[in-house]
Amino acid sequence: MDAHVPQRKGVVRLSPAPLRRWPRWLWVIAWALLLACLPWWIDLPLLLALATTQWAQVPRLRPYSGIIRRALRWGLAGLLIASYRALGGHALGLTLTLLVALLGFSLLVLLESWQDRKPLRSVALAAESPEWHEMALAPIGPAAVIIEVSPPVWTRLEDTDLHARADLAWTAERSWRIGEHTRVENVEPQVSVAPGQRWLAFPIAAGRGIVLYDRAHDRQYRLRGWQLYGWHAQEAWLTRGEDMAPLALSHVLGQDQVEE
Repeated sequence: MDAHVPQRKGVVRLSPAPLRRWPRWLWVIAWALLLACLPWWIDLPLLLALATTQWAQVPRLRPYSGIIRRALRWGLAGLLIASYRALGGHALGLTLTLLVALLGFSLLVLLESWQDRKPLRSVALAAESPEWHEMALAPIGPAAVIIEVSPPVWTRLEDTDLHARADLAWTAERSWRIGEHTRVENVEPQVSVAPGQRWLAFPIAAGRGIVLYDRAHDRQYRLRGWQLYGWHAQEAWLTRGEDMAPLALSHVLGQDQVEE
């Protein structure tokens, strides 16, 4: 059987929150009245000092940021009253006081808006910036690409079938004839045909370089001091010796890429 606990009736609990808030309003009203009674040339340095502390965000005063903000709001009202009193009821006194109020409260709103947005910007920047361990493990430079270069296959005059397919012929003037009109002179009687038969490579006589012929554009490249290393992606790769890494023809010619 459940026990029954009688409830007291007629008991009203009053929230102490209004009692705790009321002294705060007393303080701000007293602060505004104090500045209203003081001369304006005393009020202005006090408010400027408070605004400077808010703008500088002194670490020791951060817990009192809300109190300083309310002191600026109500202190500005007291400064306006003191300024109006200093004008002695002049005809332009009310107009000047209203202009000062508009300027002062506008600056105060800008200061509070900047103060509210700065922590959000700091958090956003901290979230965007990577951690040090992420930066340490991040790759440096472009991603590595493995290039497989096919070694050249040199054919001599005896391989008549390949020469017929590539439309090549060795002439009596010790030169190669390509098609009907193109001639490659001062080269050895051997040739390397690239996969796809777009490019042809001919060694210069006495091993002084290489001649590359582009069928697509009917163009010859006579490169002295270079040797054919192989073929990759319809492009010749060249080298100057065993101690040098091979380079693509586009790099040797100073182009970004060979025209397709």
